[in-house]
Amino acid sequence: MKNLTLKQILLPLATLAIILFMYFGPVTRTIFENIILSLVIIVASYFEFNGKPFAAIGMYREKFTAKNLLVLAPLTAFGLFVFYVLLVVPAIETLTGVPIDMSQLDHLEGDLTSSLIWLGVIWATAAFGEEIIFRGFLMRQFVKFFGDSKLSIAINILIICGFFGYMHMQQGITGQLVAGSTGAIFSLIFYKRKYDLWFMIMVHGFFNTLGIFSFYFGLAE
Repeated sequence: MKNLTLKQILLPLATLAIILFMYFGPVTRTIFENIILSLVIIVASYFEFNGKPFAAIGMYREKFTAKNLLVLAPLTAFGLFVFYVLLVVPAIETLTGVPIDMSQLDHLEGDLTSSLIWLGVIWATAAFGEEIIFRGFLMRQFVKFFGDSKLSIAINILIICGFFGYMHMQQGITGQLVAGSTGAIFSLIFYKRKYDLWFMIMVHGFFNTLGIFSFYFGLAE
């Protein structure tokens, strides 16, 4: 562990406590919780990193480019989505013997208005919210405390993506394993991209957009 100030220890621990309370405490879960937690993380990072919260979580100004966000990220998302559909989901369904439960999205087929609403929701709560929470905060803070050796990164990904998979309990055991596996791939890309959170937000958003389109056009089972 690096030599950290009391502020650098207590602020992330307090933020983590808020995250756990929002997810597991006696509060009703809503679609707004990830947005609220993202704002909490940005405020906490502002005080921890002396007024530079966005760089602290990986939102680097130099990475905010059209090529990075509108060319490389969509291409990466498309490749990941094909891998997800053709290999990840079938392999895990075979392993568990239980199909992934995405029934909450069945109503999107042919419903353009609902699909567009869902697109807005997933970009706000999943692309931005989940990436800020799981990659920008949890993964980056783990690296801050324990470094980024290969062993540390492996443990980092296992713990955080196990948590990420667990949070998708509404999709059943297969959905949790699929989400955890996909989250692990996202985390590995985040590491390989030198903690470029803008890139991961766009990859996550385009990945989920492809999923929404699949339901809208009746391509998803």
